[in-house]
Amino acid sequence: MSSSTTLDLLGSIPAPPGNTLSLGPLTFNYYGLMIALGVLVAVEIVRRRWVARGGEADDITSIATVGVPAGLVGARLYHVITDWPTYFGSDSALAPIDALKIWNGGLGIPGGLLMGLSAGAWQAHRRGITGDRFWSFSDAVIPGVPVAQAIGRLGNWFNQEIFGGPSTLPWAVEVDRAFRPPEYAEFATFHPAFLYEGLLNLALAGGLVLLDRTGSLKRGQIFPLWITGYGTLRFLIETLRTDPANEILGIRVNHWISGLAVIIGLAWFWWMQGRPAPAAAVDSSDLDLSDVDDDSDVDPSEVNS
Repeated sequence: MSSSTTLDLLGSIPAPPGNTLSLGPLTFNYYGLMIALGVLVAVEIVRRRWVARGGEADDITSIATVGVPAGLVGARLYHVITDWPTYFGSDSALAPIDALKIWNGGLGIPGGLLMGLSAGAWQAHRRGITGDRFWSFSDAVIPGVPVAQAIGRLGNWFNQEIFGGPSTLPWAVEVDRAFRPPEYAEFATFHPAFLYEGLLNLALAGGLVLLDRTGSLKRGQIFPLWITGYGTLRFLIETLRTDPANEILGIRVNHWISGLAVIIGLAWFWWMQGRPAPAAAVDSSDLDLSDVDDDSDVDPSEVNS
């Protein structure tokens, strides 16, 4: 390696030392560990937000045990379906059995979000979280989702994936030659698209929490705002990525999905904006009954027959 290349690498994010952690006879994949860490952090954030709204902490544990596995299944299905030729094509690079090897990477976030949130909503309904209370629940849940995504994206660094084109910026990520696209084989550092997405997700989560605290949003509006925000940032990140992807009319599938998410999110937000705010529930303990006449004081003879 030349001296100039060495200097370039000193000003970049180094390639990971490996993608597995060995503890005695056990071996853990860092990609999976980052996903698990993201889930744990998100569940704790959601639990605190839900309890602050008067909910029960056990609600979140119960819902997470259903939503998280469903999300992983949905994420893998989305990846396999949108990258079908890689596993089942006539000249596929991988064998069909590899479609089950989730530890090697390959989780489609849109599919995971769709199935995970749908399963979580179903479980919430089973626990009696329905009607207007469900939208309060969604306000508690949604900010935790981009936090989980941000932490999970660190797993892409260990797998040396989800990066953009060549870059010499100080925060460019070093990629080993075996993981570089053939057309960029001679370049050592690239835009860390996974890091950009992670930071944007954290910014999105923080923005949603701040908006929630202002009290300017109607109940449930955090959900469509998140869909709009995530669709926007994902569209931008897809523009940076250089890895092969299936296309429709010459446009990456995830660009189509992201654009559709933005449209749906904006339409949903404005629809909710036009809805009247739900009437506040009246607690009978707050009623002053001191001025209400007792029926026992009424003379029966004065009551018309």
